[in-house]
Amino acid sequence: MSELTPSQWSLLPDEPEPPTAPDPLALAASAALRCRDGHFYELTGQVNHPGEPQAGITERWQRFFAAGGAAGWRELSAKALRVQRRVLDDGASYNVHSDAPPLPGDAAPLARHWPLELLPMLIEPGEWRDIETGVLQRARLLEAVMADTYGERTLLREGLLPASLVLAHPQYLRAMHGSTPPGGVHLHVLAFDLTRGADGHWWVVGQRTQAASGLGYVLENRLIIAQQFPEAFRQMQVQRLAASYRDFIQALMKLAPASARGHQARVALLTPGPRNETYFEQAFLARYLGITLVEGADLTVRADKVYLKTLGGLERVHVLLRRVDDTWLDPLELRPESILGVPGLLQAARAGEVVIANVPGAGWLESPGLTAFWPGVAERLLGEPLKLPAIQSWWCGEETAWRALRPRLAEFVVVPTFSASSTTPHFAPIVAAELPDGELRALAERIDADPTAYTLQARVKPTKQPVWVRGALEPRVAVLRVFALTDGQGGWTVLPGGLTRVAPRRDPLADAWLSIQRGSLSADTWVMTDGEVDPTTLLAQPLQAADLRDAHWTVTSRAAENLFWLGRYTERAENSARLARHVIEASVMVQRGAMPPPMLPLLDALARRHGLVGADAPRAPDDPRGFERALLAALLPRSGVNSVGWNLRALQNCAQALRERLSPEAWRLIHEAAAQFEQHLRAVLDRPGTSVPMTDVLGVLSRADTHLAAITGAQTDRMTRDDGWRLLSIGRQIERLSFHADVLAEAFVQHGPGPALAQPLALTEDGFALLLGVFDSTITYRAQFQARREAAPLLHLLVHNTDNPRSLAWVARTLRERFTKLARHDPGWAADIGAELPAPETWPLAELAAPGPMLVEQLRRAAAQAGELSALLSHRYFAHVTGGEQRVWQ
Repeated sequence: MSELTPSQWSLLPDEPEPPTAPDPLALAASAALRCRDGHFYELTGQVNHPGEPQAGITERWQRFFAAGGAAGWRELSAKALRVQRRVLDDGASYNVHSDAPPLPGDAAPLARHWPLELLPMLIEPGEWRDIETGVLQRARLLEAVMADTYGERTLLREGLLPASLVLAHPQYLRAMHGSTPPGGVHLHVLAFDLTRGADGHWWVVGQRTQAASGLGYVLENRLIIAQQFPEAFRQMQVQRLAASYRDFIQALMKLAPASARGHQARVALLTPGPRNETYFEQAFLARYLGITLVEGADLTVRADKVYLKTLGGLERVHVLLRRVDDTWLDPLELRPESILGVPGLLQAARAGEVVIANVPGAGWLESPGLTAFWPGVAERLLGEPLKLPAIQSWWCGEETAWRALRPRLAEFVVVPTFSASSTTPHFAPIVAAELPDGELRALAERIDADPTAYTLQARVKPTKQPVWVRGALEPRVAVLRVFALTDGQGGWTVLPGGLTRVAPRRDPLADAWLSIQRGSLSADTWVMTDGEVDPTTLLAQPLQAADLRDAHWTVTSRAAENLFWLGRYTERAENSARLARHVIEASVMVQRGAMPPPMLPLLDALARRHGLVGADAPRAPDDPRGFERALLAALLPRSGVNSVGWNLRALQNCAQALRERLSPEAWRLIHEAAAQFEQHLRAVLDRPGTSVPMTDVLGVLSRADTHLAAITGAQTDRMTRDDGWRLLSIGRQIERLSFHADVLAEAFVQHGPGPALAQPLALTEDGFALLLGVFDSTITYRAQFQARREAAPLLHLLVHNTDNPRSLAWVARTLRERFTKLARHDPGWAADIGAELPAPETWPLAELAAPGPMLVEQLRRAAAQAGELSALLSHRYFAHVTGGEQRVWQ
């Protein structure tokens, strides 16, 4: 287990060891006294009211605690710490976003560590059978409702569902009406939120039908918690989860379009991207299931078929397990501003060429306003009453219901009927009993004005789950999320487990809707069986030689492009930090009289061309101090200039999109480089005083340079040399070629005043030092040529020398080598690219060193060729718009 850093200590709970107890069951039983508030308590299996006798703990909890004995009880605090360490090691997270829009240059929001509680929810075999039966029935009901409402609309015609409640919902997609999905299956994965009421029975409190989250977190919870209580897990015969996940993926493959028959159907998980709050679980689930994690930009629709853009070309995708909400799926037919979806995706779904799980247009089923109608719909479609009840709800759009309940408004929780959209309002649930009289009257008037937008729900007392807090058990409100998964043949299975959400405080509002985003905890869910435990596992098995012989690892175009830009931003940040340091040093020396003023035009030109100052900054020759102030201000990432801070932020954002491919050490280096640069620079710039201590600014830039050198080392020495790494390296070399060629050209363009006009500033003592510093070649030059300041040796080292990784010849040769391997399946194209690349080693050194325009022309052309090469790469490997000559290779 990795050692925690000091910055992570604060993330761990402060839980001292409880006193040694000879009888753990007695300690557990004493915790029952903490719950006497009318809630059902899972630890005791009953409702305790004030003044009633103390209840003992249930048989299942006795077995759980007895499995570890007295020693097990004493180790609970240590186990809780191990759980938190494992969460940190796994990088399990839940991103929490601000409602405020990000400022330019802002990094991706930092993730909050996944809040995992130590003790699991325990469910006996008998009660699980009741839950399973009820969930299966509701899954069949929702599938039948989807088929009807997007087909014959019998329910609407007969008035069993109000048309104004269904057709007005922003997630009812008219574009999907009349279409039949592959296999006739609309819904593939459903989530039902349940809680046990004071009567001891489980009630449905909500359902998720469009892009249910949590399957990945269920796995993470199980893998961590089962290791903490191996004896209890074995003795209590807890059902395993792997078989359900395996069968689910196989079911999705069975539903693949007819065009996939005879071939291995490809399943991909469509994610909104790293900024989504549940991105960790999406990446974790994709790895566990062995499917490709994709974003909308990874996919393209051609001739109603969906393709994955990869370095090898376009590869067909047959099934999309989506986590993108309905309205963002297709910018052509839904929200045009969406960058999360895929243009043409709805048409591909209507054509039956892709399975989308769940089918677009299922989100309206989540409306709480429908709850009161489900019993009648079940009788009509299934011919049977609902077996799993739901909490009572009344849609205010029914005039008689609202008129009857309006005087009793304070008894209910008011929730939005519809999801947020341009036509429907949305708000957080309102506990009417908590409102003063004036606000309660105002709420009633708002409902009068737009009754269809509001739904009333009865207040409930959810069950309470024991949690381990500071060495003791405490009861907390809990909600269980259960998942129904398609079997690919019109039937369903229920995952024998679930995601339990637990309130973060001991006494929240009894009917609060638990949300991880609002600080709730999660807990593993143990479903016990009285039969055989399925031993299936999807954890990685040892690979055999035959498995590796024809192995083909796909690098998606998005991942490839991010790697390409990771290389570019790393090099760009390094170049800008080094250039800024040398420009600041030179500027200070000019102002102190230690360097001639003719250097100022060169410094000004380099700073402007490479984003160190904005276009409106004072010119260095005219106002040296004003130029220096502009230079310092532009170092911060929010300056609007693509300077050092901006490049470090861009590097961090790019790395955030590649978290699944980067080691924790590499990610930490990149994050620290950006965060510490801004933190240290602000501390220097905000220091009281009339002048900024330039020595301290240079120290901040030097530390950034050191961080970037470490990042470069990690990229060079610790990444597998696959096509993704080759693109990262190509990105670095393109950036280096462009930057160094441009800096060298500018230094030879600028000349000193007076009779020495023919001598470029590059050949002056200060110009020499500046160039060697920017090219990071000072020591190499001195070792080879001592103190000579001549054009020929300078150009030999910076242009011709193929042993110097900073020389243009080395960069061009490396680019050719990387391209040859990257485009190994299309050697003709690679040869064409190689022919277009500059060949600095062939430029005649004598002519380059001689006065004349040849050197600058060649350098300018080389910088332009670097930009053209970047565009060629983007079109061929990232955008896939090169036309019919692009072929798919394996």
